[in-house]
Amino acid sequence: MQNIPHIPVLYTQVLETFGDIKEGIVIDCTMGYGGHSSMILEANPHVRVIGIDQDQSAIDFSTSRLEPYKDRVEIKKGRFSSVIRDILKEHDKKEIKGILADIGVSSLQLDQKERGFSFSSENLDMRMDRDAHLSAATVINEYSEQDLQRVLLEYGELRNYKKIASFIVNNRPFSSAKELSEAIKHLMPTGKKIHPATLLMQAVRIEVNDELGELNSLLDTIEEAKFLNTKIAIISFHSLEDRIVKNRFVRWRESCICPKEAMRCTCSNDYSYGKILTKKPITAEDDELKVNPRSRSAKLRVFETDI
Repeated sequence: MQNIPHIPVLYTQVLETFGDIKEGIVIDCTMGYGGHSSMILEANPHVRVIGIDQDQSAIDFSTSRLEPYKDRVEIKKGRFSSVIRDILKEHDKKEIKGILADIGVSSLQLDQKERGFSFSSENLDMRMDRDAHLSAATVINEYSEQDLQRVLLEYGELRNYKKIASFIVNNRPFSSAKELSEAIKHLMPTGKKIHPATLLMQAVRIEVNDELGELNSLLDTIEEAKFLNTKIAIISFHSLEDRIVKNRFVRWRESCICPKEAMRCTCSNDYSYGKILTKKPITAEDDELKVNPRSRSAKLRVFETDI
């Protein structure tokens, strides 16, 4: 591996997932530092990679890092759910042999404290795309109490979401992630190995970047495209994302789409998109956890289309 600022999560498992792809294109929907992309390119000498990221910092870094593979790399800026549609206009879908999406905040964004993703950040931003309008400061300091309640309940699954929302409204404005996470600490769940404010920060970040909407849009695009013999590998980091991926994969596997209460099958019973390759989500092994603590919540699910 190259001298890189971080180790991509579940890198061994990702390489194994795409290891039998001899040629064609693998789309890396969330390129970040380019860790997964570089290893796929190194391990599969006849495979091309199209990398996507909405963060210009990631694009600049990965462009430099992937220079040795420039003849086999194409990098695009934008939200992956829409960029994939553009890719399908430029390439025959038969060429697409793999799709990888490492959902959520990237290590590059966490490492840059000025981005506001870190608990110790002096900023309150959290935008994956710095050109986007909505920021964490807007959510925290300008959202109504009712809208804050929605964000905390839906995206943080916090039981005391009403109390937290009330506290924020009555004590704002907040100017930094550090100030917010310290102020709210006494209201957050305790006894876990994570920072007390993790679920709050997660909820705000998901709202700012429409992360679940993006994931659903990506899955919709993949479903509509009807890819041929393509492996879909998605890494998620919390239950909301994993639940969406799991349920969609299960739906894709089903051949019959008749209502459960139907007495007999009246559809053509040929709607299956392929098969699930991971009965349970793949998680990091002990050796990876020791060197890369960020991998502790990562879950990889893989689906293979066979249309």
